[in-house]
Amino acid sequence: MPLRSFITLPRLLRHGSTVGADLPPDEAVLLDERPAPLRAATAAAVAGDHGPAQELLAATRSGAEWERRSDHVSALARTALHHHGWLDAWLAESPEDPDAMLVKADLCIRRAWAIRTGARADQVPREQLRAFFALLEDAVPVVGAAVELNPHDPVPWRIALTHARGIQAPRTLFDAYWAEATARSPHHHGCHSAALRYLCARWHGSHREMFAFAEGAAEQSLPGSKLRALPLSAAIEYEVVARAGDDGPIDRSRITSAVDRARELSSSYAPGDPEAAGFRNELALMLVLGKRFTEALDVFRAIGVQARTHPWAYFGDARQEFLDFRTGVRMQIASRTPLFSRRSYRAAAPAPDFPAGPTVHLLAIAAAPPAKVAEAALMCGVPLRIAPADDASSYVALAPDASPGRRASLINGEDRLTAAADTFTTGEKWPALVLRRAGGVAGFTLLHKGKEIAAHAWDPAAPVGDHTSAAATAAALARTYDVPDPRPLTALLRSPASPARSQAALVAALGLPPLPEDFGQRSDVLAGFPQARLLERRGLLAGLRDTLADDGERLLVGTGGERPAPRRARWWLLRTAAALFFGSAAVHSWWSPETGVLRSTLVSLVTLVFVGQLASAVEERRR
Repeated sequence: MPLRSFITLPRLLRHGSTVGADLPPDEAVLLDERPAPLRAATAAAVAGDHGPAQELLAATRSGAEWERRSDHVSALARTALHHHGWLDAWLAESPEDPDAMLVKADLCIRRAWAIRTGARADQVPREQLRAFFALLEDAVPVVGAAVELNPHDPVPWRIALTHARGIQAPRTLFDAYWAEATARSPHHHGCHSAALRYLCARWHGSHREMFAFAEGAAEQSLPGSKLRALPLSAAIEYEVVARAGDDGPIDRSRITSAVDRARELSSSYAPGDPEAAGFRNELALMLVLGKRFTEALDVFRAIGVQARTHPWAYFGDARQEFLDFRTGVRMQIASRTPLFSRRSYRAAAPAPDFPAGPTVHLLAIAAAPPAKVAEAALMCGVPLRIAPADDASSYVALAPDASPGRRASLINGEDRLTAAADTFTTGEKWPALVLRRAGGVAGFTLLHKGKEIAAHAWDPAAPVGDHTSAAATAAALARTYDVPDPRPLTALLRSPASPARSQAALVAALGLPPLPEDFGQRSDVLAGFPQARLLERRGLLAGLRDTLADDGERLLVGTGGERPAPRRARWWLLRTAAALFFGSAAVHSWWSPETGVLRSTLVSLVTLVFVGQLASAVEERRR
């Protein structure tokens, strides 16, 4: 092992659990979380009711709330891309409604881009490009109608600017659209973002022109305006998308200036403010890329639970990348902190109680009895409630933990229960299905032998998964649970029914025990559950010691506080013999000059494990 690793590892172990320990846990982080009124409107739209969306957009129009209107229109158009019946009904009922026509205009553009995809033009098949341009041509009268029905609205011109980028419009047409947009709202962030994309080097401009446009808009913007972070968006395009780096035409000082300007803007917004989440996510990424880790940690605190698809989707799954980058920042700071430093990297003041979104409910079904699960879960680093689901399966849930240990605080991933299941299925023949529900969305992750085998989510606001992906997931489930025909599973994965109902039906189709009736309604779902018992969190040495126990039932604490059964004579005999044997070997190894220090230390540690077990057992008998 290199010398640097010997220096870094102790620092990580000492400081890794405290650096950023005040950040929201991974399972609380939300991706593209929408305000409550918009969530309600999209949920109603999916169910076929356009009334809430109609009221929501009418309020933004009458109040001239153009930024909020632009965001709401985009969200509703994304919903209509996969569930369009409600919009058709709205237009049939009110064909001259300016709000319905605006959503339709945005939808037309999104349909075209969905066919084209975000790939480079030379990588898009010719047939897809022809369909893309045809759909953009069909969108022209719809966008024109949206402009005519509400002449003072800048949002149709934001859509028109995106349309111009797609049809490869000449600069004269772009300039005309831009003049119309700014005449209605000179500082509209949505219109500026659309114009920035047209002017970037990937489309119809250049790096220099893009930065000049962004910097000019920032300098002319009002105090506190999100336009002050527009140069940061240009920096993301330049650094992450175009990957121009140091060889590009933009001086590094302009990148630094864009980041610093965005940091100043972030300080003017409250922590957790969803209005600032967009540019704060960009800011966190640019600070990480610039190796400004302490500042990045402060920005992650300000983001709170408000993760965004952009810019993390450039690296992979957006939510997971957000979590991975955030954990990376914590580890970078911990590895640079002197070993015996007492410096705190917690926030200077407690974070405000900003809305954290819907509660995440988690439950795992492990295909093993509670004793087996307890034996396998000793080293997972979190307390668990375990209850028998049937003769051969167990329900497993997280137990409340007021002060998580070091290993629990370093867990990074979908959630702590999934991370625990990853640990307790490693080396075992039986699988575990981790189920989750949150805010009308349901999903699962299947783990087997410490690996993620399959995952799926039912989200009413998201597109129905394609048949190929669903069939692959269904085949993995069928293989794991010996289901002879995976086709019914495929249908359930693509079911338009309510997510909770589809999840419960899938569990039944796999032959697993039914979900508890109150799953998804209360967080500690196994508290008070018949025969539910607690597997307490253990430290590393305690976990190693208890791993040698021959009875998994003894690892579980009854909810009624009952004492465990007396240990059998065989247990005492084996531990005493092992302690004597390894104790003699330890004495001999330290006495013999031919035995190395490492071997002597290992034998001594094993001796201490057995002696510790015996001492604990004696203390247990005295109580």
